[in-house]
Amino acid sequence: MTTTLITGANRGLGKETARQLVAAGHTVYLGARDEARGRAAAAEIGARFVRLDVTDDASVTAAFARIDADGGLDVLVNNAGIALLALNGPDALKVFDTNAVSIVRVTEAALPLLKRSANPVVVNISSALGSFAANHDPARPASHVSAIVYGASKAAVSMLTVQYARAVPEIKVNAVEPGYTATELGGMANSEGRPVEVSARAVVRMATIGTDGPTGTFQEDDRELGW
Repeated sequence: MTTTLITGANRGLGKETARQLVAAGHTVYLGARDEARGRAAAAEIGARFVRLDVTDDASVTAAFARIDADGGLDVLVNNAGIALLALNGPDALKVFDTNAVSIVRVTEAALPLLKRSANPVVVNISSALGSFAANHDPARPASHVSAIVYGASKAAVSMLTVQYARAVPEIKVNAVEPGYTATELGGMANSEGRPVEVSARAVVRMATIGTDGPTGTFQEDDRELGW
């Protein structure tokens, strides 16, 4: 049985990814800050709730102690993220802490558990808005969107993915661009995006790779995206 933790998973892409992985046979821990919403979402899809605030070290430590005591971890999906205009220092720090620093915080806590797995995998949710390739391609929507701090935070996610893949070669670490999706992110409704069920497929695909799967790549749907 494969055990998976998904951060920020009480709604949107995280919740749908959890739903699809439960259907695929994974034991899924649904991580969320809000206990009531997290427990309700976990009960709805057959997952296990674990309280997890990715910006709080004590919360992260407690969550992994619980998962470790329950038997360990095979797959980590770093999904938690926020989108704010953030054109000031405090908001920019909040975006970077949630979107990028949290990946270090959570991944470091997960590593001792993942290293005991026969097929350890980390999936980092990134964005084409953080892709230099997409931002310089006039055919890509990302090249026409101003996302100063959010885009920079996702570029940091991409570099963290590359660096972790290099530093911990026994663990497969990849980034995923899930696409513009009809979810609520950071209080902003993306009602014109594609269905979350479609976007979650790329995340699920990378969360279920085998021991011969790729590492250090940036994935979009069924192909690689340029960094």
